[in-house]
Amino acid sequence: QLQLVESGGGLVQPGGSLRLSCAASGFTLDYYLIGWFRQAPGKEREGVSCISRSGGSTNYANSVKGRFTISRGNAKNTVYLQMNSLKPEDTAIYYCAAVRKLFGTCVLSDESYDYWGQGTQVTVSS
Repeated sequence: QLQLVESGGGLVQPGGSLRLSCAASGFTLDYYLIGWFRQAPGKEREGVSCISRSGGSTNYANSVKGRFTISRGNAKNTVYLQMNSLKPEDTAIYYCAAVRKLFGTCVLSDESYDYWGQGTQVTVSS
């Protein structure tokens, strides 16, 4: 069974940092594009960042550019989202998602992804 599990969420003060992890079981992430999405209360889910299979291509929402960094871990089957300079408006449930795609760049459209994790809560508040 293909499964994605997010971790690393929590409560942080404005200006702080968190690193989210997306771990896969039942399949290897080597053949998949990975995306991070978030959904705040009362808002639609939005794309945050994504990374190509090779890791050579990434994409970020304008709202997080320069603050968030997506990467593939040296350990297999893990993708990270490093979040710095967090703002209250970053508060949301963060989800990772995967789609099998050997070539090409990734997109921040949730319709493009087939597998989803259960989400991890990130709260930015003083």
